[in-house]
Amino acid sequence: MIAGAAAAFGWLGHERSQEQGSAAQLALGARLYAERCASCHGARLEGQSNWQESLSNGRMPAPPHDATGHTWHHSDEELFTITKHGLAALVPGYESDMPAFDGSLSDEEIRVILAFIKSTWPKAEREYQRTRSRSGR
Repeated sequence: MIAGAAAAFGWLGHERSQEQGSAAQLALGARLYAERCASCHGARLEGQSNWQESLSNGRMPAPPHDATGHTWHHSDEELFTITKHGLAALVPGYESDMPAFDGSLSDEEIRVILAFIKSTWPKAEREYQRTRSRSGR
């Protein structure tokens, strides 16, 4: 089902997949995203409602991972660190509802999830994020 959904969204067999990984890697990333991320970040990467407004507990809702969010503003290193160790690894003391996935996802699984997310972005966002990653910021 995930591979079918990914194909329907144009996430496989497209120039984007060639930039970010093989069709098999992106299918795995789509499946893992659906299993581990979509419950908060949305099946279509749309994030939670009012994602820029604090929840009653003071934490922020899950942001979208599509081009309407800010995920593409972060380097590969930042995205990997946030996913593996939690946002507090970059912003000490920050409390988030997102768990750290160290120990529950392998480094390769994190990388294919991120590749899947990046494969959905329009060209301008992918180029911005690629440049940011290359600059080491």
